[in-house]
Amino acid sequence: MRSRYKFTPELGLYFTSSSIVNFIPVFTRDPYFQIIIESLEYCRRQKNIRIFAYAIMKNHFHLLISGECLPKVIQSMKRHTAWEIIKLAENENRYYLLEQFKKFKKSYKVKSKYQIWQEGVHPQFISSIDMLEQKMNYIHNNPVEQGYVNSPIDWVYSSARNYSGLKGILDIDKLEVW
Repeated sequence: MRSRYKFTPELGLYFTSSSIVNFIPVFTRDPYFQIIIESLEYCRRQKNIRIFAYAIMKNHFHLLISGECLPKVIQSMKRHTAWEIIKLAENENRYYLLEQFKKFKKSYKVKSKYQIWQEGVHPQFISSIDMLEQKMNYIHNNPVEQGYVNSPIDWVYSSARNYSGLKGILDIDKLEVW
């Protein structure tokens, strides 16, 4: 995973984002969102990451997470979700989408036909309560800022619902101070 950003200290709380190449809107229908949701659920159960907040947008996602080996977990998750996105796009004959993944693939990625995710995750260590509040607000208000919904709780692909007492589509490790 190429990035100048690092997960240090290992067991800290981090804000991370991952984007689709060229910001192609992939997550426009539930089956594509489900790929990310199922992968996050798997990582939470099997790889012991803790997810405190999330928002899955049309071409990227944000997480507030902690856990051991986060770089490897996220790299593995992105690899798995890329395979699943390609498989679904092929099954649905979404040739234009596949062509975009091929067009924006980095030339040095010679072992792949497509590139789905931009490289890196750009982790930001949460070093204060103020920073935590800023990142939580950013994550939960991102769908509103993008014009998807009028209220953060209306975006079902976000933990804003979990923090509002509504059922979220992904279980989280709720922060009690929030």
